[in-house]
Amino acid sequence: MTNIIIAAGIAMIFGMVGTPVWIRIVNRLGYGQMIREEGPSGHHGKRGTPTMGGTVFIVGSLVGYVGAHLFDGTMPTVSGMLVLFLMTGLGLVGFVDDYIKVFKQRSLGLRSGAKMIGIILVGVVFAVASLNFPNGYDITPASPHLSFLRDFGPSIGPYLFVVWALLLIAAMSNGVNLTDGLDGLAAGPAGMVLAAYVIIGNWQLRNSCYDFALAPNCYSVRDPLDLAVVAAAVLGGVFGFLWWNAPPAKIFMGDTGSLALGGVLVGLAILTRTQFLLAILCGLIVMITLSVMIQVGGFKLTKKRVFKMAPLQHHFELSGWAETTIVVRFWLMSALFTAIGLGLFYLEWMPKS
Repeated sequence: MTNIIIAAGIAMIFGMVGTPVWIRIVNRLGYGQMIREEGPSGHHGKRGTPTMGGTVFIVGSLVGYVGAHLFDGTMPTVSGMLVLFLMTGLGLVGFVDDYIKVFKQRSLGLRSGAKMIGIILVGVVFAVASLNFPNGYDITPASPHLSFLRDFGPSIGPYLFVVWALLLIAAMSNGVNLTDGLDGLAAGPAGMVLAAYVIIGNWQLRNSCYDFALAPNCYSVRDPLDLAVVAAAVLGGVFGFLWWNAPPAKIFMGDTGSLALGGVLVGLAILTRTQFLLAILCGLIVMITLSVMIQVGGFKLTKKRVFKMAPLQHHFELSGWAETTIVVRFWLMSALFTAIGLGLFYLEWMPKS
């Protein structure tokens, strides 16, 4: 389990040291954040804040993951590499989006269609590859089943699985992007969910159907330890970034970071067989995403706005809440959702008497 600590430690140090270096580089190049004119007036003062900070924790996560394997002399697994591919691929899509924003000095980057094509391309490669590469027990990184605490129900088949995986990837990457509206608001909850997946991966390893013993509740998950290492590496990178992103932020993660975080969370959920559990662990992100859907749908139906502004955090801004108050209270809600999700994960192991 030392490699979990090594991965998190290397990525965290990289993030804490590398982020101020990236800030200086971005400032020198003039790549500052653009602010939507229709957004809350208090955000206009953030114009010009360095962005694309997600680049640092993406690279830091990769360095931490590789460093952990070099330390204990093990080879990276297919499962770990697939999740990192999904994170990096979506991060690259976000980087292009951010670059267009700062280069053209506008608040909109890639057109929505072009961004979705990028997400789909990366997602299809991940989904198809995850159904291949069986290990010695004929277990592939993912399975064509829906899952909650583990796989359930009949197989939905490889084609529907790819569609389902794409829906999850698009929803979560855009959900994290919507959540990333205040300093530290996305990084904090994402870190909590990543910590949960460190615990989940470690628990699945200790109760594996193949590495330890057959038991009624054992897990047929390929490479659970390496998935925990991936989660720890990204958690360390996010922690190092959050040190500089906490209010008042010295740098923003941009779409580079938000799309990457959405990708890694979905990748971990699919490969640990906890797809629907992710919706509970990421309850805050789901709630914020739903606020946008309610706002748009409600306005189309009634021509009236349900919230003063969507996403939800901006409603509370316009209601007079201080930014730090919103962030801390949302973090508390996220911690509660994460605790509920972990509680449900362990529930089936509770004594039945």
